[in-house]
Amino acid sequence: MILKEKVLKFILNPKYIFGVYLIISVVTAISKYLRGDYAINNYLIFKHVFFNTIHQKNLFIHYPDLYFDLNHYGVFFSLLIAPFAVMPDWLGISLWNLINTFVFVFAIYKLPFSDSKKAIFGLLCLQEYITAALSLQFNVALTGLLILSAVYIYERKEVQSVTAILIGVFVKIYGIVGLTQFFFIKNKMKFILSGIVIAGLFLVIPMIYSTPQFVLQSYADWFHSIIEKNNENQVLGNMQDISLMGFVRRILGDASISNLVFLAFGLPLFALPYIRIKQYKNYAFQLMILASTLLFLVLFSSSSESPTYIIAVVGVMIWFFLQKERTPFIIGLLVFVIIFTCFSTSDLFPKSVKNDYIIKYSLKAVPCIVVWLRVVYELLTKDFEKNYSLN
Repeated sequence: MILKEKVLKFILNPKYIFGVYLIISVVTAISKYLRGDYAINNYLIFKHVFFNTIHQKNLFIHYPDLYFDLNHYGVFFSLLIAPFAVMPDWLGISLWNLINTFVFVFAIYKLPFSDSKKAIFGLLCLQEYITAALSLQFNVALTGLLILSAVYIYERKEVQSVTAILIGVFVKIYGIVGLTQFFFIKNKMKFILSGIVIAGLFLVIPMIYSTPQFVLQSYADWFHSIIEKNNENQVLGNMQDISLMGFVRRILGDASISNLVFLAFGLPLFALPYIRIKQYKNYAFQLMILASTLLFLVLFSSSSESPTYIIAVVGVMIWFFLQKERTPFIIGLLVFVIIFTCFSTSDLFPKSVKNDYIIKYSLKAVPCIVVWLRVVYELLTKDFEKNYSLN
């Protein structure tokens, strides 16, 4: 009985769960480094964004003597990665993963749920977090920044909100979706003016340790690299395009279907809930928009891959923990996500199943597609003052 109480106390205490996240972030980084795993290549790409910026070398071409694959992060990223890049790799990798994770768990901590809900939230995201952390990518921190951009808007901290958004924009473009919370801002002028100032700083700072010409050229090169990457992603059966678009393209066996075809119905469906202006004042409605945004970002991007799903799964969890009544249908959808999204790339599934079905047909996206459609339905039909709970 005493042991059971101790276990429950541990599970329901977010501080302990978040501590587990921080420990895992370092353990996964060190294990990858010691094994010389392919994920280390991601860190080497990030690290050399800083060094290539200093030496004014094109950030978006191949450097086979340093790493394989290409960089797709903006020149501003050189500022963020700089402290880690100058460290020994084993230490830089560890602290990089740790800081990314800290941003993520801090964002969950800021959500308006009870401590027990935050702890369970963290537990349910853990498997997908591990998938993302093992790749050493920015997706973990980006998820945290998108959450914080919404939370800070509700707290009327416009400067902090726009800063979180712009970090995401200047690093990986994806941060732009933080602007989906714009209609809920009370002091829009403060948000806009501070955004202009901060964006200007983000643009200028890399020029201090490179040159204005190099930075401006890097943004032009970045634009072209993103277009090229999008075209390369639309290939049947690769590790990219794990999205709603990829699922349809692969089921139909037609990689030529344009993203615009999907966005033509996806964007209006995403935007439709904004007609419910009377619901804007409800924090639950704002958070449900955030959930929809996180899911939409992944499901309608040809760049989505398995580690990107930390973003979508957090969207699913926000939707789930907002529910006042967790019916068997709601619980069933959550289980569907946990099994077929979170664990679809784990050893729970045989390798043949993963290769021949889950990866081949982008099946990891399917549970999140169903939940996103459910989220849109709730945004369009539910009274958020009566039907949703924040505690």
